Amino acid sequence: METYIVRVNGEEFEVEIEKADGSAAPAAPAAAPVKAAPAKKATPAKAAGKASGEPVICGTAGKVFKVVAKEGDAVKSGDTVIILEAMKMEIPVVAPVDGTVSSIAVKEGDSTASGQAVAYIA
Repeated sequence: METYIVRVNGEEFEVEIEKADGSAAPAAPAAAPVKAAPAKKATPAKAAGKASGEPVICGTAGKVFKVVAKEGDAVKSGDTVIILEAMKMEIPVVAPVDGTVSSIAVKEGDSTASGQAVAYIA
């Protein structure tokens, strides 16, 4: 059995590999130490032209399943603005503050990234 370090999106994972017959995997050439990728800070994506107010940020990547609120709707903190679909689950993206929806930055069927602004509340 051999141990390898695998990096996925800048995050390192230690994995052990063993052949099905129980013998160790073939030896890989020695690799130079790898520097960790610098952590990226999620920055909200701005809607084209008219984004203003407090951003509504999605906490996970997914696909926009349903846009619940419309521009001009009054919302309270915790109200669902968008519903994402990720891993066959529906995940509500909620308003962080009380206010009025000033813009919606996505439409149904759009893919989203973790940390992306999907709407703004003024």
